[in-house]
Amino acid sequence: MIVLADYGLPGWDVFHQGLAEQTPLTIGTAVILVGAVLLLAMLVLREPIGVGTIANVIVVGLVLDAVLWVFDEPASVAVRVALTLTGPIVVAIGSGFYLGAGLGPGPRDGLMTALGRRGITIWKARFGIEAAALIGGMLLGGTVGWGTVWFLVVIGPTVHFFLDRLALPLEANEVAAGPSTA
Repeated sequence: MIVLADYGLPGWDVFHQGLAEQTPLTIGTAVILVGAVLLLAMLVLREPIGVGTIANVIVVGLVLDAVLWVFDEPASVAVRVALTLTGPIVVAIGSGFYLGAGLGPGPRDGLMTALGRRGITIWKARFGIEAAALIGGMLLGGTVGWGTVWFLVVIGPTVHFFLDRLALPLEANEVAAGPSTA
């Protein structure tokens, strides 16, 4: 949604687009390759990897390339603004559902949950990771705009909010260990 709106990309997509601009990769292929590298980081951090993790590495990049191939940037400014404003909320709801299902975080969210397991609140972890990806993407020439700032400010708190509300109930042994969204 936010990539199509073209008012500035989320931090990770600034990085993916910058990488794609510096190489022969598509933005979707960059998403897949970065995801694979981050999967290795998750192993080092001993973050749980599940079917959701592996699916995220492959599916997100393929879907992004397919959407960009099928759809053009909307001609209407109102539609572009609506896509930009609602994009992080849709991402946060999706994150709450897929992370809450316990099938393994995607590699980018795996960094966030790894920091959460180490005592950093989810919204702060998400903000810091997005900001770091944004800086790297800016250096690579990715698109930055007001939508970038909006996503950066909104994504952490909204993911935190929806993860708390959409996660499956904890099992007895998980309750004893404590929540991972500290």
